[in-house]
Amino acid sequence: MFYYSYETPIGILGIEEHEGFITRLDFLKDKNEGPAQKTITETPLIKKAYEQLTEYFQGKRRVFELPLKPMGTDFQKKVWEALIAIDYGKTKTYKAIAERVESPKAFRAVGGACNKNPIAIFIPCHRVVGTNGSLVGFAGGLSIKDFLLKLEDTQNHLF
Repeated sequence: MFYYSYETPIGILGIEEHEGFITRLDFLKDKNEGPAQKTITETPLIKKAYEQLTEYFQGKRRVFELPLKPMGTDFQKKVWEALIAIDYGKTKTYKAIAERVESPKAFRAVGGACNKNPIAIFIPCHRVVGTNGSLVGFAGGLSIKDFLLKLEDTQNHLF
């Protein structure tokens, strides 16, 4: 596993690559933080991921084109696939995601899957909001979720 961190408009992000896939994105407090059992190296794929993040933060990229491989349960993976299907500039509720993965009463489980999303931003869990459009839960904190939604201009645009 390879890991490298970068300063971004939302703070320091650590990106992990394993066997040719992006497998994690971490919100870090400082550049020295991060997993101990990884090789700190900027691989071409990690650099590509960072470049796409930079384009996203500049408003030049709406879709990420990266090989992603999140580790999780089958249900979590279904939820994460549903999150990737949420278009840039749009939001969905936890309930809508539960319906999309054919588990209409599992909106709390959808919230749990969003909470366990190992590749935030690339798998856009920030686009999932409460039933009334409120901001709830995000690994990077609600201020970062708000920043990302404003970047995509999705506030008050529940579809």
